[in-house]
Amino acid sequence: MQLLSRSSWNRFPIPFFGLVIVLLVSLASHTSSSTEQEKSSLLQFLAGLSRDGGLTVSWRHNTDYCTWKGITCNQERKVTDVLLASQGLEGFISPFLGNLTGLLHLNLSRNSLSGGLPLKLVSSSSILVIDVSFNRLTGGLSELPSSTPPRPLQVLNISSNLFTGRFPSTIWEVMKSLVSLNASTNSFTGQIPTTPCVSAPSFAVLELSFNQLSGNIPQGLSNCSVLKLLSVGYNNLSGYLPDELFNVNSLEHLSLHSNWLEGDLNGISKLTNLVTLDLGGKFIGNIPESIGDLKRLEELHLDHNNMSGELPTALSNCTNLVTIDLKSNHFSGKLTKVNFISLPKLKKIDLLFNDFTGTIPESIYSCSKLTALRLSYNHFNVQLSEKIGDLKSLSFLSLAHCSLTNITRTLQILRSSRSLTILYIGFNFLHEIMPEDDSIDGFENLQVLSVNDCSLSGTIPDWLSKLANLGMLFLQNNQLTGSIPDWVNNLHLLFHLDISNNSLTGEIPRALMEMPMLESDKTAPKVFFELPVWNKNTFMQYLMLSAFPKVLNLAINNFTGVIPEEIGQLKGLVALNLSSNELSGEIPQAICNLRNLQVLDLSVNHLTGVIPAALNNLNFLSEFDISNNDLEGPIPTGGQLSTFPDSSFGGNSKLCGPMTRSRCGSAGAGQISVSYRKQFRCKVIFAISFGVFFGVGVLYDQMVLARYFG
Repeated sequence: MQLLSRSSWNRFPIPFFGLVIVLLVSLASHTSSSTEQEKSSLLQFLAGLSRDGGLTVSWRHNTDYCTWKGITCNQERKVTDVLLASQGLEGFISPFLGNLTGLLHLNLSRNSLSGGLPLKLVSSSSILVIDVSFNRLTGGLSELPSSTPPRPLQVLNISSNLFTGRFPSTIWEVMKSLVSLNASTNSFTGQIPTTPCVSAPSFAVLELSFNQLSGNIPQGLSNCSVLKLLSVGYNNLSGYLPDELFNVNSLEHLSLHSNWLEGDLNGISKLTNLVTLDLGGKFIGNIPESIGDLKRLEELHLDHNNMSGELPTALSNCTNLVTIDLKSNHFSGKLTKVNFISLPKLKKIDLLFNDFTGTIPESIYSCSKLTALRLSYNHFNVQLSEKIGDLKSLSFLSLAHCSLTNITRTLQILRSSRSLTILYIGFNFLHEIMPEDDSIDGFENLQVLSVNDCSLSGTIPDWLSKLANLGMLFLQNNQLTGSIPDWVNNLHLLFHLDISNNSLTGEIPRALMEMPMLESDKTAPKVFFELPVWNKNTFMQYLMLSAFPKVLNLAINNFTGVIPEEIGQLKGLVALNLSSNELSGEIPQAICNLRNLQVLDLSVNHLTGVIPAALNNLNFLSEFDISNNDLEGPIPTGGQLSTFPDSSFGGNSKLCGPMTRSRCGSAGAGQISVSYRKQFRCKVIFAISFGVFFGVGVLYDQMVLARYFG
């Protein structure tokens, strides 16, 4: 560009230059005002935090806000991104963030933020993505007037919070660009909205699981022509599955698990793009042959239904299957109708609680990627094949109540499955002898072993001492004799031991008081189960080993002697059951050191002396029983013991206090004798303890819950 000559400049009058200067100053002033608003809005957000996760160090007033941690700006110095996930933030979300007129992405997920979600953010004229999942946000989502101009929001993730109230319906009318809505794991009520299906042509993801939604599956969902994911499981939905839903052939993931929905699967073949089908509930009928049309299907979950019939041969055509979960139904017939050779990607098979017959098909052993196999509680005529050793990745194996015989041969076959970490083989091998053969090895990785309810005779075998990684051992409800071996304290990871209802004798060994995991608060290894495990007492589902409590259950045996004073070393114990034995002596004072105890049962023994007053200080104690002993003196009051019923103290004729019929100091004190020892000797105890769920737990629990959830 040619420069102006001096003469050219002289043509412009002086006022022109003044106008230029005014415009430049005005522009600079506007820019300065705009940047100050950006910084001020961010600092207002910071001021609303009670814990800022160290942001104050970065967000200093005398530094460029565009360089602050988690902040991104565009060329015009407008904040476009506030990305502060997993920063340990506490406090509330300031509505001043809505003053960031260029903000596109807001991510405050996985913090501890509380309060509500400001409507100013949801109704922003610039924000495309809001993610505030995994916080402690409360309140509800406000409606927007229908006159509100269209908003650009595309993704809203408010999952895993504490939101309540009716799920809004009209707010979505102005969200013309909405693509994904995730409000799962809250406490929303009301019905499933269908407005986005009409107002937002690109709406593809609706995730509302784990709420309190009710009503039917609305027919209006058929208008969601590009919907890829519909997940509304674990709500209170009811009624029949509308046929219109099967017309949404764009669906890739359909999850309606754990509602009160009914219907059949006759129209399922229309959803040819399905990758995940999860319909646990009250569905009936059989699996149609047309299931074979779902060539992309990877996850098939039809558990806890009332489905029946044989498995269709066409299931072999779903060659991308990774998981087959059909537990708690009434399926019958032989598994040999399914050619598992055609399912090379299969990793998990769960057929628990059905009516299958015949043998385990040899073709299952061709599924080289199989990590979990649960066939328990069917009518199989099961004898293990040595080919199970071909399943090199098998970690979870459950064959309880499958008519297995010859425990020695079974263990010798299974030792070749070197990847096994979870093994349930209870309710088999009736009246056989527990093998003591030292040649039984190969279980070095085993972390849970359940050989319960087999009526096995013999002793606790020494080959168990080789299981260095064992965390949970269940031998209850057998006929084992002898004493607890001293090598038990060499199992350094053992934290849950149930050997109740056997015929074990001797004193409680000191070695049992030296269990490393029970002596400390250290948690078990974070091992994830390949298949979920239910706790029948809490009706909760567990997916990892460390979620279970530390338990020592020696009930219903013939142990003698005193309760060792060293029991006070087991500070990690959550449940202790020594009931229905022949123990004598006093309740050791050291037992009051077990501050984590939630369950303590010392009933039906010959314990004498007074009740230690310090038991009142076990603040977590929720189940307590010292009935049917020879205890004496006043029952300590004014603490935790006062919260338990009279039955917790009954059968101790020399006890007195408000929980008994004998008043301390009265003439009649100690004269009333209530003896229940014999009738309690064989009672089923410790059912109140949430520790007993494997064996008579893991698998029996599934039966209880199958009936419970219907």
